[in-house]
This record gives sequence, structure tokens and C-alpha cells, in this order.
Amino acid sequence: MKKSSTSVTRKPRRGNASSADALFGRYPAPVKAKLLALRRLIFETAKATKGVGTLEETLKWGQPSYLTPETGSGTTVRIDQVKPATDQVAVYFHCQTNLVETFRELYPELSYSGNRAIMLDVGDKLPEAALRHCVALALTYHLNRRKV
Repeated sequence: MKKSSTSVTRKPRRGNASSADALFGRYPAPVKAKLLALRRLIFETAKATKGVGTLEETLKWGQPSYLTPETGSGTTVRIDQVKPATDQVAVYFHCQTNLVETFRELYPELSYSGNRAIMLDVGDKLPEAALRHCVALALTYHLNRRKV
């Protein structure tokens, strides 16, 4: 039976979902809280975004990473603490896409690192509306390119 185009699961990939869970436990409490909020936002956004399909959580480069293997609709989204900083986290996107360039145009008030990440201070409130839009654009990046 084919899964709904809006289903979202934490499906292990080569056993890495439990590794992602363990990784969250190793962050300092404020960083862990912010990353878990980002993780929740990513899953909620995937569920609400048409065409994404099943979202898979795994580790890439030692970072919690979110992929769209069922539909191939998007590019990988990763989250992590900015090292060695203890007060920043980042949402990383594939640097060879135009995603961060697009985000800069849409949301100049956000902080960026080159063409690869949105930077967030641990103590600040998440800019949820902007992040949801950016994550949705990443999770449908290939789908949107096919339409062009």
C-alpha cells in the first residue's frame, strides 16, 4: 500500500534514527531544547507540505539530517550546534543550491552563514513562520525545479 503524500515518520536509515536520538542527549540543555524545537518544526512542516512524503531522520556528517527518500522532493536539511559556540545553532542546506540566496531575499532579518545555513541564537525565540517557509522550500526543492 502506497503511503500518503503527507505522511511523516522517523524511519531509521541504516540504524541511524536511534543514533540521532542519542546525539540529542549529548548536547547542553539549552542547545538540546532549541534543536528539538527545530526537529519538531521540520517534521510538522514536512507533514503540512504537499508532495514531501515520508520524512526520514538520519545522521549525515554527525548531524541530525532530514531527507525525502520516498518522493525525492527535497534536498537534505541538517541541524546542529555551531561549534565551538555554545549559544548558536544552525539549520544547514545544500550549499550548491540557491536556497540560502532565496532565503536572504525573502527574510533579510535572519542571520546566515555563507550559502549554507540559517544561524539562530539559542536564547532567542524561533522565527517560526520564516523557518517553516524556508524548510518547506528545501523539502520541495527538487519538486519545484521539475516544474520549472
